[in-house]
Amino acid sequence: MSGHSKFANIKHRKAKNDAQKGKIFTKLGREIAVAVKSGGSDPNLNNRLKDIIAKAKSNNMPNDTISRSIKKAEGDAEGLNYEYINYEGYGPNGIAVVVETLTDNKNRTAANVRAAFSKGGGNMGTLGCVSFMFEEKGEIFIDKEDNDLDEDDLMMLALEAGADDFSSEFEGYVITTSKEAFSDVYKSLEDNNIKIANGQVAMIPTTYAQISPENIKGFTKMLDLLENDDDVQNVYHNCNNFDE
Repeated sequence: MSGHSKFANIKHRKAKNDAQKGKIFTKLGREIAVAVKSGGSDPNLNNRLKDIIAKAKSNNMPNDTISRSIKKAEGDAEGLNYEYINYEGYGPNGIAVVVETLTDNKNRTAANVRAAFSKGGGNMGTLGCVSFMFEEKGEIFIDKEDNDLDEDDLMMLALEAGADDFSSEFEGYVITTSKEAFSDVYKSLEDNNIKIANGQVAMIPTTYAQISPENIKGFTKMLDLLENDDDVQNVYHNCNNFDE
């Protein structure tokens, strides 16, 4: 992608997340609770929970905090009140945007998401209007500074564990997996003492668009409003000339 570094963006996004770790942990805890309620507390039998645990670890959520969240969910019915709802729409210049939410009040969430699109110069669309431009895949990011690794050895380890693709950027490595193989590849890397900078199942664009300089401020505002909303879990877009 011209002018676009996945690894640079993921590092910047991770730095933002570290600055508001409490809010991130609250959102992750909610995801864990819903996963436990829907599929049980054993990650070996609950793929959704397994994926969320990997995501939580990559956001530096301590293991004991993860364990407490799972145990709390086993005896707490609160998670039953939440549901996943995706919203789709367009940012400035027709940028495709998918917003994943976990909410106990869909009217509140829909109003907040719609307002964020509007304030950023975009508009919320109907379900399915842009999601066909994305594929759900696993992505794992490994920082070269944090690991003394031979690139070929790491690539072979990832591919043998079930990864679909491996690429090297200036700052790190990007490993792409199917949704189904993500948690197994993540665990295999962990078991081999690989330090992972970030990893999760995400909506990966299959087509890209570019934003004009005069619309960057509005698009940034839209993303900030969405990402700071308590109900929003993830925001995905297909802009490839925008550094987050």
